[in-house]
Amino acid sequence: MSARFTMALHALGMMAWSEARAPGEPLRSEDLARSINTNPVVVRRVLADLRRAGLVSTRRGVGGGVALARPEARITLRMVWEALAAGERAELIGRHPAGPNPACPIGRCVADYLDGVYGKAETALKASFDGITLATVRRELQARLDRAHPPHR
Repeated sequence: MSARFTMALHALGMMAWSEARAPGEPLRSEDLARSINTNPVVVRRVLADLRRAGLVSTRRGVGGGVALARPEARITLRMVWEALAAGERAELIGRHPAGPNPACPIGRCVADYLDGVYGKAETALKASFDGITLATVRRELQARLDRAHPPHR
């Protein structure tokens, strides 16, 4: 799983949180990058994948930025995973880069065995991602913010 997935969830979480506080106000990639602590170009590449998948929309020019393209309750973590994996081979766990040594008795069978183990793990992970929406992420983030900074009475 690449850091791009984490960056995408961070950005989408910010968008959902921002939308709940100020509907219709897009976020700039520079603001997202500052929060993620990376370069805006990196964020724009992640956002481009999310835009191609129909998860975010962008507006250029003054007052432009990026916003959710659909309700937060209709975006699952699996959709995000698949949006980022579309253009690259996204393995949950890396395989042998050059393949195991076929002359080794273990090498002849370990790759097939591990592919089965890793396949089951990936299936379980994707199924768990299906059950988590961006609305859930936003609520959890808000709850953590509320606990960290309780309102003054």
